[in-house]
Amino acid sequence: MLQKYHLVFLIAVLLFVSSCTSSANTIEQQAAVDQGNINVFFCPSENCESALLEFLDSAEHSIHCALFDIGLTSVQEKLLEKEKEIEVMVVTDDDYLKKFNHPFVKPDSHGLMHDKFCVIDGKKVSTGSMNPTGNDAHKNNNNLLLIESVLLAENYEDEFQEMWNGVFKKGNKVEKPSLLLNGKRIKNYFCPEDSCAEQVKEELQKAETSIYFMTFSFTHDGIANILLLKNLDGVEVKGVMEVKQISEHSEFNRLMQNQVDVRKDGNKNNLHHKVFIIDGKTVVTGSFNPSANGDQKNDENVIIIEDAEMAKEFTEEFWKVYGEAASP
Repeated sequence: MLQKYHLVFLIAVLLFVSSCTSSANTIEQQAAVDQGNINVFFCPSENCESALLEFLDSAEHSIHCALFDIGLTSVQEKLLEKEKEIEVMVVTDDDYLKKFNHPFVKPDSHGLMHDKFCVIDGKKVSTGSMNPTGNDAHKNNNNLLLIESVLLAENYEDEFQEMWNGVFKKGNKVEKPSLLLNGKRIKNYFCPEDSCAEQVKEELQKAETSIYFMTFSFTHDGIANILLLKNLDGVEVKGVMEVKQISEHSEFNRLMQNQVDVRKDGNKNNLHHKVFIIDGKTVVTGSFNPSANGDQKNDENVIIIEDAEMAKEFTEEFWKVYGEAASP
């Protein structure tokens, strides 16, 4: 029965890959070139709070943030301090407006505004899985990316302006989803308008040797199907999932029952990453959990980085989390 499933599913995937080839080639051809750098911090082993504060403090003209939950007092104080000197504009989720309610803060009106990004001076971006809260910075497993890139900042600024002007859970597709930053290919997308799950699936389909993943909430059948297929084809698939999110809707049991090496996280708080590492050279991260809600109902972002050094840093984090996780 499993072999039959494998054959049928493989045929479907091959058809899908064929249909994506022309669009993928178009993205490759249209990649813009930019100069800048990327730094990653892993919470709680590294001081993500200090890194984010230093990033915000570097702003000279503007700070535009889309932050799901702003719970860190230090970040609140920094934004209030900077607002006296420069333009500060913040969008937050309506359920968390009570934590940080000021004239320069706007809430969404429905669903989740689940992003965690800031744009500084139109040339730098913070993103990743970390909310600026005490738990996310100091207790939960998270990543924080700090990126200097004018072109990437333009993408995030366009998304921010849509939300600032009241456009949530929809909007224009990202105009320039692919760029080369000092030779590193970066792609970024916003949910739901850019079909984030399809973008993640397309990257996973490229895997030839390994896929490692760390996920908070994983309920997306289509993404799990790619992992099942790759595992059957001999690709090394290993993952860690947040234990409190494992339920009848989670992909955990289906993956485990089909011989995928998946573990329950060992953090007594939360594993909050949303990460896939492909072939030791590509990293998928951002605010997007592989779930239907993340794909279709929330405001989210995905960033894909093709760079072996960055993948190495994420792989080291994966093995740390994997080593602390419990086998089924």
